[in-house]
Amino acid sequence: MEFVQYMGEENVIRFFLLFVRLSGLVAFFPFFNHMRIPTEIKTAMVLFLTIFLFPYAVLAPFELTLTQLVFAVLMELMLGFMAGLLIYLIFAMLELAGQQISFVMGFTMANVIDPQTGVSIPLMSQMLSLLALTLFLAFDGHHLMLLFYHYSLGELPLGAFYPTLDMWEYISKGVLGMFLFGFIISFPVKAVSLLSDLIFGMLMKTMPQFNLLVVGFPIKIMLAYVVMIAALGSIMVVFKREIIGVLEAIPLVFY
Repeated sequence: MEFVQYMGEENVIRFFLLFVRLSGLVAFFPFFNHMRIPTEIKTAMVLFLTIFLFPYAVLAPFELTLTQLVFAVLMELMLGFMAGLLIYLIFAMLELAGQQISFVMGFTMANVIDPQTGVSIPLMSQMLSLLALTLFLAFDGHHLMLLFYHYSLGELPLGAFYPTLDMWEYISKGVLGMFLFGFIISFPVKAVSLLSDLIFGMLMKTMPQFNLLVVGFPIKIMLAYVVMIAALGSIMVVFKREIIGVLEAIPLVFY
């Protein structure tokens, strides 16, 4: 009888909105939305998290009509989409840098399927993305995402989220930062490639028998790999700093 009394209208809606909010975790956040994770596992994880966090959830005061309920569901999904977008922009920064590096190395046509998103991306973008995802798991970034949803229940009641101007401004700055840091990360390889092109041009002027296709491209690839290995630690430090900054700023922007 106690269980039947607990299944009141307000509790059912609270459970449903909490399930929708946590569904944004597996739908939009990196690692959790990995395509290699079966849908059954994702659904079960969301269900268990919903049951675990249900006592902490608070329903915002709004009229319990179908229109208001649909609007609340859309806003809960919007919360996961906007927060996940900010984190994905950091990963996209590395993918953009890898795309520019692949271009100067001559790997433009060497695309592979990203197992996380199922999209065809350049080879170097895939390498940087996998290293970044490994580092992300190493410093417990996935646990910080779970803590973000836990803290959001205390600061943002279910059905109370609404995108504000500050959120859109922060996302626009994140998009700008994606292009900026993507260029900065790829700059060492691009600078070495430009320098090697100048050297090869002078060699071809002084030694016309110099075959650029046979000798030049392997040397450029080797130099690019050397620079990548030397700068890889700094690249990962920048990635960790930026993604931790985003995870710390999300509560300030969204709550």
